[in-house]
Amino acid sequence: MTASLAVAVAVGAAAAAALCVSLLLWRRVARIEARQQVVLASGHRDLLEFAVALQGRIDDLHRVVDEVASGLSRVDRRVDGAVTNVAVVRYDAYEGTGGQQSASFALLDATRTGTVVSAIQGRDYARIYVKDLDRGRSSVALSPEEQEAVERAMAR
Repeated sequence: MTASLAVAVAVGAAAAAALCVSLLLWRRVARIEARQQVVLASGHRDLLEFAVALQGRIDDLHRVVDEVASGLSRVDRRVDGAVTNVAVVRYDAYEGTGGQQSASFALLDATRTGTVVSAIQGRDYARIYVKDLDRGRSSVALSPEEQEAVERAMAR
């Protein structure tokens, strides 16, 4: 009977040890779950579910960023085509006149495309000349003052 008692005590001790290990492991898992809830905080049950939801949100964010980039590209094209470079050069067109009453205006976009307007003031008359530029080239030769207006406009 002593041998069976010894076996019973040994089995009981092993069961008690197993119970202690089970309780320790259960406590450890409970702590991990509690820490996981701090990370998740959004009602998800586990990290895998959270990761899948997070990936969906990241995909949505990428789509929105692509839309914004596309919109900015359209805005850039519109701005490049807008008159953004402007300059005025005042001068005396004829000897004997004073006060720099003549002027050349350059109205250009980012690609040097636009219009140069010159108003030439004489003693008895005024003349206005309009010349179109396409990428910095004009079908009619520019005067030195008109060329200076173009250069000043593009230097800004």
